[in-house]
Amino acid sequence: MDRKKIKKQAKMLMKKHFGFLVAICLVSAMITSEFGGTLSWIFSQNNEAINEEMTALPSDLSTSKVLQDIFDDNLDAGEKMADEIKQKEISSVKNPAFGRSRGVFAALINSITSGSIFLSMVAAVNSMVGSESLAVLLLILLGLYVFLMFWFYVQNTYAVVLRRMFLESRTYQKIPFERFMFLSRVKRWTRASFIMFVRYVLYTLWSLTIVGAFVKHYSYLMVPFIVAENPDIKALEAITLSRKMMNGHKWECFKIDVSMLGWTILSSCTLGLSAAFFSNPYKMMIFCEVYVHLREKAKAENLVYSECLNDMYLYAKASEKTLKEAYPEIKNKDLNVKPLPGIRGFFANYFGILFKEGKAEREYQKESHKALEYASIKEEAEGNQYPTRLFTIPEENKRVILSRLDPARDYTIWSLILMFFIFSCIGWLWEVSLHLITDGVFVNRGAMHGPWLPIYGSGGILILTLLKKFRDKPYLCFILIFVLCGFLEYTTSYVMEMNTGLKWWDYSGYFLNLDGRICAEGLCVFGIGGMAFIYVLAPVFDNMIAKIKPMMLRVMCVFLLMLFGIDMVYSHYVPNVGEGITDYGED
Repeated sequence: MDRKKIKKQAKMLMKKHFGFLVAICLVSAMITSEFGGTLSWIFSQNNEAINEEMTALPSDLSTSKVLQDIFDDNLDAGEKMADEIKQKEISSVKNPAFGRSRGVFAALINSITSGSIFLSMVAAVNSMVGSESLAVLLLILLGLYVFLMFWFYVQNTYAVVLRRMFLESRTYQKIPFERFMFLSRVKRWTRASFIMFVRYVLYTLWSLTIVGAFVKHYSYLMVPFIVAENPDIKALEAITLSRKMMNGHKWECFKIDVSMLGWTILSSCTLGLSAAFFSNPYKMMIFCEVYVHLREKAKAENLVYSECLNDMYLYAKASEKTLKEAYPEIKNKDLNVKPLPGIRGFFANYFGILFKEGKAEREYQKESHKALEYASIKEEAEGNQYPTRLFTIPEENKRVILSRLDPARDYTIWSLILMFFIFSCIGWLWEVSLHLITDGVFVNRGAMHGPWLPIYGSGGILILTLLKKFRDKPYLCFILIFVLCGFLEYTTSYVMEMNTGLKWWDYSGYFLNLDGRICAEGLCVFGIGGMAFIYVLAPVFDNMIAKIKPMMLRVMCVFLLMLFGIDMVYSHYVPNVGEGITDYGED
């Protein structure tokens, strides 16, 4: 192998997907030990902060003593100490943004830092098995099982996923986020995890010998690359093939590692930053090139099991003819949707709003649906990303749920009006029920007197219309929902308080809150609810609304708008106030 040529090639390939490769290596540094030390400075700072917080507590109060009480079957003493720790931590919070007195997040953090979560778990299991000692033992075993499952399926297997992403990045311009789940899509995640587990066990046994750790590190170096190419291979076949491929090349790979020593020293001097943002992905790309070189050699020499290295499209793009045969529905490179004319076309294209439902609108929706299906496979059919239909193992069809529910659909103005009221009522029911459960009292929540909370309906309609162009990107859509709902809730709270002088909700004491107007806990609920609204509820409700006769639908909408308008005017002069609505004096 020409080491200089391989490094030069690796640097050139990194430029195509630099940010993406850095990101996936950072994930590896956080959840695995492959790039151990990269984030050690950050972790050490975090540990110091935790230690400072623990030393701030009196010496007789500590989570370790709570755990000791649990092991000594002295749950009453442990519960008392956990409560003292929790109260001490709540009172010591200096920044109101990190409140610890209210909300699910605060309760979770308090229960973990005080140790009360372990007491609750022991008590729950004890109620089922009737023995505190047995409950502690079962919880220890359960914790061990969860840890092992996480290691087996995530930490142990991420090396395969990481290498697959690097190998695809060598050949293709685009690597969609969903490719991280390629093992799941071909139903080979457990098999890949098992292969990496066998590799780990064999390497651990060899490490008990004098030179085994050094030699077998390089002998098994190609295993995750092999599994990334063909997750259908058997464990011993992958290990044997890796050993055969590395025969005569262990020393060369060792010299590559030695040549990276300067980067290791620089990483120490830069607190891991140089490794995180360059040398980690650089080193991974170098060994990707080593694997490609050794793979070609193995195929040429017909090494045992080399026929398993059969993913040819991972290294070279398929011909135009092959792609046309695999994607016959893609006849043209461009699929243009004929837009609606004038202002109707603007609102339909950018916001998904139809002011009426005529023949032209129905044809526009039909073409838009075809465009969505086309977009989901266009990049593959054009050779810009890996052609999943040409993979040696058939993958599950993408976007099955999205296609069935058709999230790209447009909504008539009447459907949007009715859904505004549906979700305003759902929000009202949610808050009234929550207050009823927590305080045992029925309270007509909201500033208005009717059974609706317009902030829920407004939020639903806004995310449905403003995020129309992002519906085909669920991950980005979730982030935008989070931001949009946070902005809407904060501004609504501010405007209502300025207009009335009353505070309609207060998140003070919640963990990660901003001026008591918004909090992370609420925004997470809005984010999940918003995703459900866009991809499931809105299409389902729209299908139901479409069954209502047009004239009846319009009459319903006009009637509801009239009631809403009357309530809004009346509530402006006689706002709905009182305990549980605007009275937060006891919080």
